[in-house]
Formats: sequence, C-alpha cells, structure tokens
Amino acid sequence: MVAAAKIRLRPDDALALLDGIDTIIAMRGAKVDTFDLKKQRPEDEVLLGKLIGPSGNLRAPTARVGRVLLVGFNEETYAKMLGTR
Repeated sequence: MVAAAKIRLRPDDALALLDGIDTIIAMRGAKVDTFDLKKQRPEDEVLLGKLIGPSGNLRAPTARVGRVLLVGFNEETYAKMLGTR
C-alpha cells in the first residue's frame, strides 16, 4: 500500500510505480476503468489522468495487489480484489 495521502508522489514517481504492474484499476465512485498494460499500454498522459488527482499528486488510496495497481476507491472492487466477498 502506498500512503498517497502522506507521501506525495508526483507524475514521474507515479509512472515509476507501474514497474512490474500488469493491470491498473482506476476508480472514482461507481466508475471503474481497467487498463491491461501487457496487452495495450495507454499513453503516459492517459495513465497520469487516472493516477494523479487534482492536487497534482498520486490519488489516494493507491494499493498494489500482486501485479495489479488499484487507484482510487470502489468498495465492490476492493472487496473482490482483496477476497473479502
């Protein structure tokens, strides 16, 4: 887990988090976007739009689960990824 609320990560740092990541799941409330970085990695600008919040820092919460990076929060997605449902 990256303490994005405490540790400020800028765009270059956020892109560095993608090393070893196969999938990004970006969440904003009910909206969930999934990016398969192995099959078709979007441009860095698209990824940064999902990783970086209005403050210019990494969105919180951000968690790595295996080779998946979870960005933002959606209760159903977290429950599924963490195996609590």
